[in-house]
Amino acid sequence: MKRMIRITTGCIALCSLFVLPSCQGNGQPAKVPPVQGDYFGQLAPGDTARLFAPGIISTGMNDRDFAITPDGNEIFFCRDAGNFRYSTIFHTQRTGGVWSVPEVFEYCTNPGFKYIEPHLSHDGQKLYFISTMPADSALKENEDIWVCTRKDGRWSEPRNLGEPVNTSRREFYPSVTIDGTIYYTHLDTVAGEEFICRSRLVDGIYQAPEKLGENVNIGRARYNAFIAADESYIIIPAYGMPDSFGATDYYISFRDSLDNWSRPMNMGPQINTPNPREWSASVTTDGRYIFFMSDRPAGGITGQLSQESLQTFHNTPQNGNTDIYWISSAIIDELRKKAIF
Repeated sequence: MKRMIRITTGCIALCSLFVLPSCQGNGQPAKVPPVQGDYFGQLAPGDTARLFAPGIISTGMNDRDFAITPDGNEIFFCRDAGNFRYSTIFHTQRTGGVWSVPEVFEYCTNPGFKYIEPHLSHDGQKLYFISTMPADSALKENEDIWVCTRKDGRWSEPRNLGEPVNTSRREFYPSVTIDGTIYYTHLDTVAGEEFICRSRLVDGIYQAPEKLGENVNIGRARYNAFIAADESYIIIPAYGMPDSFGATDYYISFRDSLDNWSRPMNMGPQINTPNPREWSASVTTDGRYIFFMSDRPAGGITGQLSQESLQTFHNTPQNGNTDIYWISSAIIDELRKKAIF
């Protein structure tokens, strides 16, 4: 009986071009045509979310987090494996118009630590991320914010951002404005909850963090908030909201000139689903696209189960693990019109 598996057309095309090259008649792998074009040559989305780079960036693994440089030539994203035992940041770069095969970022290769949640500064010269690397040998498995700086076209070794942003408790998901203000999530061990905070950068020094108000710290749990570069809005993954489509959804709150935040709004079915794992979003520097993590199972195995069909399904996006999607940011403009302060 013919064994079949349902895979999206885009995935088949990209896998055959980039990830799964066929063999020549002599048994040697065929040469793989280079992948070119902005965003890996992907068809840009409109008001319907598209799976991003299936078979290259969105794979059968748990793929999440997305950051792209302002010139569009470098992408950072994260993968989890081994039931989240291993989490690290991948990097791919376009040189001479051709994208490199994504590889683990050079400073994120130690299997003893986690590396997640990359974020680029507005000018693309600083890369922030989270790691459990110890800044202090007495602090084990503590999530801190780290930063690399671009020097002479290369990324410097990461340094711990230090106090007052980092503490002996968990800090994660950095997001930075044009003026250097950093938004992030902090674990309050007294309250036993995670809250979204910000720290202003004044004369190169981070100020005492402030916990944001109830229109940002929403729901029964909230984390991994993305701040717009101009600080005009914040995207908040929140759990336990009354209008949630299911588990954690993406919400948005807008900020006015007096530093007031609007009532949070669910970003709607174009982005949110009943599936539970939706908690990492970002917007490109030019403001055109939203990238976000979601688990959206689609299709499946048809015909008989076999080693081949199961292996193919395991290595295919939309198999129940998380993938990266993108959508036009026009949805933000529409929601802005409905903001209530």
